[in-house]
Amino acid sequence: MAEIHLKSLAHSYMKNPNGDSDYAIREMDHIWEDGGAYALLGPSGCGKSTLLNIISGLLEPSEGQVLFDGVEVNHIPPEDRNIAQVFQFPVIYDSMTVYDNLAFPLRNMKVPEVRVTSRVNEIAEALELTDVLKKKASNLSPDEKQKISMGRGLVRSDVSAILFDEPLTVIDPHLKWKLRRKLKQIHEQFDITMIYVTHDQLEASTFAEKIAVMYGGQIVQFGTPRELFERPNHAFVGYFIGSPGMNIIEVERCDKGVRFNSTDVPLEQSLKSLLDSLTSSNVKLGIRPEFIHVWEKKTEGAFECNLDYVEDLGTYKILTLNLDGEAIKVRLDEDRAIPTGKIYISFPEQWLKIYVDEYLIEADVTPVNDSSEVKL
Repeated sequence: MAEIHLKSLAHSYMKNPNGDSDYAIREMDHIWEDGGAYALLGPSGCGKSTLLNIISGLLEPSEGQVLFDGVEVNHIPPEDRNIAQVFQFPVIYDSMTVYDNLAFPLRNMKVPEVRVTSRVNEIAEALELTDVLKKKASNLSPDEKQKISMGRGLVRSDVSAILFDEPLTVIDPHLKWKLRRKLKQIHEQFDITMIYVTHDQLEASTFAEKIAVMYGGQIVQFGTPRELFERPNHAFVGYFIGSPGMNIIEVERCDKGVRFNSTDVPLEQSLKSLLDSLTSSNVKLGIRPEFIHVWEKKTEGAFECNLDYVEDLGTYKILTLNLDGEAIKVRLDEDRAIPTGKIYISFPEQWLKIYVDEYLIEADVTPVNDSSEVKL
């Protein structure tokens, strides 16, 4: 196993990059600790696969260092990094049996056959492939083939880390949950450093202890699924995490706190003072649909809204409300009746978030950028 440190790392596919927009990976400093189960989460084009390929050695970074346990590996080829990588589509030999596919990496390393047999059987049992070990890989289903591909990465006991690049793309939806849980169990069993790349927040939160959210070539937050949900450090994290995501509204300062259109949203004094001390005009308000309070009747301090439409999802409902020209999503429990006529809502102070230049500000708390502190 290995600690993987991305030190002052940046990458551009251009020969002479001139600015941030020319970089696929903008300068970052990030550590994946030894033995952890991590997810790298973000939308298509944010730099996830580029970063994974830099770690594995398929791509050499333009700037900075990749360190394995403190040793730079920038110029070390993939085969010498002891990294296993599992891709979107199965990488196996269809003409071989499942057993021979799993044994192939070990035989290439001249591992004694007794040890090969022991290790192959151990991994086959963990992946529930024991019953098909003698079958040709060409006769198996896509999910079984992908499990073989995963097994080829797991079978070597000397790997520093295993990198998964959206490995469940070809798997039927009803099997994805089972395979995610299986990977989690394998991590717990073998204690291997694992980094799982995905654009699916459910996959990330099911598998990982901590999630790195990428946006625009940067890791904008690194934390547990709960931290990302309850305290999104970047407006994009709030929007991207959750179903639906956080309500994000552009606002401006006012005497009470912030304002959009003709609606004033009061802020507690310490947060208002912090906001007033910052000069940027890029200010946004964030509130999750789950944390908005819906009142049964007109209430002092509540905002009056019109109901646009309702999505009934069985165990809960999503209301889309019009608040002074802004569309606001609200999550309502299944046992709550939908109010008739006007709807009144309020934003609990503890769950109301303010973002300046896309990053969260909090009274008496230094805003966090990536995994290091940043002062705004």
